[in-house]
Amino acid sequence: MQDPNKSLRDPVYYRCNPMPHHRKGSDYKVYPTYDLACPFVDSIEGITHALRSSEYHDRNAQYYRIQDDMGLRRVHMYEFSRLNMVYTLLSKRKLLWFVQNEKVNGWDDPRFPTVQGIVRRGLKVEALIQFILEQGASKNLNLMEWDKLWTINKKIIDPVCPRHTAVIEEGRVLLTLSNGPEKPFVRIIPRHKKYEGAGEKATTFTRSIWIDRADAELISVDEEVTLMDWGNAIVKKIEKDQDENLALTGVLHLEGSVKTTKLKLTWLPEID
Repeated sequence: MQDPNKSLRDPVYYRCNPMPHHRKGSDYKVYPTYDLACPFVDSIEGITHALRSSEYHDRNAQYYRIQDDMGLRRVHMYEFSRLNMVYTLLSKRKLLWFVQNEKVNGWDDPRFPTVQGIVRRGLKVEALIQFILEQGASKNLNLMEWDKLWTINKKIIDPVCPRHTAVIEEGRVLLTLSNGPEKPFVRIIPRHKKYEGAGEKATTFTRSIWIDRADAELISVDEEVTLMDWGNAIVKKIEKDQDENLALTGVLHLEGSVKTTKLKLTWLPEID
């Protein structure tokens, strides 16, 4: 009781729990605590180095005391700081509340910071491994940004991820090309310009095309823009009705250089 390390003063090694165990039923009423079980199991199972986060530092003396008192082989302890992410709860005990109160759809909910959750959200396991390796086994407490993890992920998926085009339906703007194709035609283009494995897609080219409102509002009269996977066009007229709806008219200028244009626009054909 006089030990300066308080974890050695009357430590709790067993707890009584009359609730039936999910596997053993009511065979036992008393269970060893984490503090007693870990040093015992680590030693008898042949563990050479126990890796655990630095929050348990004050209990290291208790860990070795148990092994010495029981005549067990000592295990080398290696500490590292726990991973903390900004604005994120990582404690399983705290996350359990969200699961039990049905605030999420389970431990693999894409909004959850669990491995299963972020994998469902689009994270590659290779990115997670790389992120952890880059942190190293530092003992310094750190607060990590999610941006770094998603940046590593993007470097892995970007070279092989197929490209698809979308235009936001609400407020979309029609751009009519006066010298556009008389009849719609289809061209087969790669889903990824630098990766054949992504496959191909069929793109329809029409005289009238849809562009995003946010893009349309940046265009000036007589400005030359680039239509992705097609070529350049010059916008000749911009009309706005009383409801603030936009309509653009222009001409294709396919001989123009994509290097000279400021705006590169994604678009979709006006078809069913």
